[in-house]
Amino acid sequence: VQLVDSGGGLVQPGGSLRLSCAASGFTFSNTYMTWVRQAPGKGLEWVSTITSEDSSTFYADSVKGRFTISRDNNKNTMYLQMNSLKSEDTALYYCATGSSSSGYNFWGQGTQVTVSS
Repeated sequence: VQLVDSGGGLVQPGGSLRLSCAASGFTFSNTYMTWVRQAPGKGLEWVSTITSEDSSTFYADSVKGRFTISRDNNKNTMYLQMNSLKSEDTALYYCATGSSSSGYNFWGQGTQVTVSS
């Protein structure tokens, strides 16, 4: 199993970024996928989950209305479109297989998002 996160970077407040998570080594289309982040000096924070069967989406209140999770099962890739970014979104973002209820079995290496003027 391999998850490769990418797309992070430095962006000004109010800006946008799109993160990608390229998956391999398992049946991506049958797997719930999740984004989790860790801000400097803080613990892990669940951001968003997308289901396998119908691509239903779920968001933390802190990102609802600003972030959009999606998946392309033909490309074995998950995305996180992040708009209206705030300084408090600064964190290391990880993709992971699973959900908060089933547990996260595999993780990407993380991609850094820094929101600063």
